[in-house]
Amino acid sequence: MNIPKSLEMQNRAMLRIPGMTQLLSKRPDMFSSGVWPGYYSRAKGVEIWDLDGNRYIDMSIAGIGANILGYTDPDVDAAVIEAIQNGNSSSLNCMEEVELADLLCEIHPWAEMARFARTGGESMAIAVRIARAYTGRDKIAFCGYHGWHDWYLSANLGTENALGEHLLTGLNPTGVPKGLTGTAIPFRYNHLEELQAIVEKNRKDIAAIIMEPIRNVQPQPGFLEGVRALADEIGAVFIIDEISAAFRMNSGGAHLVFGILPDVAVFSKALGNGYPIAAVIGKSQVMETAQSTFISSTMWTERIGPTAALATIKKHKSVDAGKHLMTIGKQVQDGWARLAKKNGLNINIGGIPPLSHFSFEYDNALTMKALFVQLMLDFGFLASTLFYAMYAHKTEHVEQYLHAVDEVFATISDANQTGDLEKRLKGKPASAGFKRLT
Repeated sequence: MNIPKSLEMQNRAMLRIPGMTQLLSKRPDMFSSGVWPGYYSRAKGVEIWDLDGNRYIDMSIAGIGANILGYTDPDVDAAVIEAIQNGNSSSLNCMEEVELADLLCEIHPWAEMARFARTGGESMAIAVRIARAYTGRDKIAFCGYHGWHDWYLSANLGTENALGEHLLTGLNPTGVPKGLTGTAIPFRYNHLEELQAIVEKNRKDIAAIIMEPIRNVQPQPGFLEGVRALADEIGAVFIIDEISAAFRMNSGGAHLVFGILPDVAVFSKALGNGYPIAAVIGKSQVMETAQSTFISSTMWTERIGPTAALATIKKHKSVDAGKHLMTIGKQVQDGWARLAKKNGLNINIGGIPPLSHFSFEYDNALTMKALFVQLMLDFGFLASTLFYAMYAHKTEHVEQYLHAVDEVFATISDANQTGDLEKRLKGKPASAGFKRLT
């Protein structure tokens, strides 16, 4: 692919935007600097056009999981356009936020109230504030990735890399108050004994136990139930972070699939099919505590977010999108496994099917990843070692994609055997985590 306009825009961005982009996961160096286009001019369905007019089938990150139905979904966009034409904001509140609160509590009958924000990280900060206000305690025990705010990043204060086990490595807590040291304590998924040890040491200080319902592996028998029981035992608020998992397996929270009912659940990403919206839902006795502390923001009252969420949920339910996403994701995971074996490559596959990923099991894995990205671009696919399914993905897209993967895996296997992987790169090896751009 020829991408001079895209590369020029990346150079401009590096001069004006610290870190180049607003989101680490969309930085070109996470794929392969020099070949990843980085910017788009338009998108529709599963197709994306870059600044140079190149067209791609997106088999990568689907807007980092936000575009659950597909790009420019006609039903969601029609609802949003009508909302804009009727006035996106005013001195009064929009009724759509009440309708969305009703709908989310209907889908999750254990919940009775809702508050709304516009991003996942800030909605998690809201949930933490509510839990601390409700319990009068300070410490948070958590498992998984939960955003960029001080409460979470403080887990890396005074440690080597406590958050390294929770999706992203190398997250520097510079700028986080040192007084927060020890207030966020991590435990690993399926390691109930680690949470038990945290509880034993901090029994009277834990305000909340926070975790994703699922990400990379299935919960072991008794794990989720054990976390719920420990929260009840010490009077902590049990918060489920559904920002990534929700609406992938069903039309609602993934915790419903496992039969685990939290005190609070947090949603964003897929909730609005790419439009900014986030929700914190929970039991009334916990949620009412929001009135005893200060949680308020002007832009949380605009109309587009809840309008998009209502339209997204309605369509998601009507087409049973969760079932389709699971099918498409399983097809991709099975294809990766089959083609890696065929071409003599060792890879590790993980994630629930709609949020799939694989990794090359070699010392030069990041070089392999960059070559995979580069060669898939040559076939007309935006692709990485992640695949986030959209409802707009069809079986024919997967078949075309896997045909290209077969060719690319064969090339990578050959390059690895001949020892000239780096010589075949047009760009740079992929980055593994957060690092400063210069």
